[in-house]
Order: sequence, then C-alpha cells, then structure tokens
Amino acid sequence: MRVEKDWTKKTMWRSRVLSPEAIQAVQSLKLAKSPGKLAEVFANRISRLMKADLLDTLYELQRQNEVELALQSSNIEMAEQLFGELEKEGLRPDTRTYTEMIGAYFRIKMIEKAMESNESMKGSGCVPDKLTFRILIKNLEKTGKKELIATVKKDCLSYIKYPEKFLEEVEKTYPKRRLLNVV
Repeated sequence: MRVEKDWTKKTMWRSRVLSPEAIQAVQSLKLAKSPGKLAEVFANRISRLMKADLLDTLYELQRQNEVELALQSSNIEMAEQLFGELEKEGLRPDTRTYTEMIGAYFRIKMIEKAMESNESMKGSGCVPDKLTFRILIKNLEKTGKKELIATVKKDCLSYIKYPEKFLEEVEKTYPKRRLLNVV
C-alpha cells in the first residue's frame, strides 16, 4: 500500500491519538506569550519529545493553524529541524510558516538564510504577503542592505496589490531611515 504525502491522507494514515506529552507540548506552545516562555517550552518540552510525538505535535499545530509557534524558537537549529520535519512528512509550509522562519533568521542576523527562505517560499508556490515584506524591509533596513531592499521592493510590485501605497505605509511606519523610496 502506498501512502500519499498530503495532509488529508496522512491524517487518516496517522489516526492515532496524541500522547499526553504531545498534548502538553501543543498547550504549552499556545500558552507561551513571550520569547522567554517559548524558549523555556522548547528547552523543557519540545526538545525531549520522541520523533513520533514531535511529528504529532507539528500535525496538531498545523491543524490548528498554529505551526508558526513551533518556529518561533530562539534556537535556530530546533526551528530548522522542525521546518525540515514538516517538509519530510509531506506537510506543506504556508506563507505564515515561511515568514516565521524568515523572522527567526533575522533575529539571529542570518540575512542570507532569511533571503534563501524567501526564495524557497516563492519557489514552493506560496505567495509572500504584506507581513513577509514588512519583515524583510524592516530587517534589511536595519542592516543597511540597500541592494536587497531594492530587490524586495521590486518583488512587492509582483505580489502586493497597490505596492506604491504599501511601500509608503512601510516608510511612514519606520520613518527614521529613508532607504524606502517608492520604486
């Protein structure tokens, strides 16, 4: 019997009940509101899960549209592992998941990895949204990457409705720097 790699078939195939550990991990992630609490949950709950429970936790978070919680770890290796597990198990990351990964890379100043994630997102068929572009522009502006900002602004023309208005809003939101001239 061949097992399909999409969410609905996978759910039926893995129709087991979540373990208490997986349930506690999901609840703990959803209750953690600050980066410090999230780090604590990753250190005390997520890092100790067996692979099957980790995958069950990811499935449940995706079912609840909360998978980005799992990617908000300050431990980038853990976030990359979780992201990799999503893809290995046939779960398709969505725009929000990619955006969280991009944000995670920017938090630890891994600009190239953030840009690679942006390209992977577009290559996977996910469409960057306004939040994705705000995170990219804001963080690239902080690093002074004018060429990358120009590239991201050009992408806005392809993906955002009324890109000029959006870029003006971004400039008003972050007025201290004037690198965001409308294309």
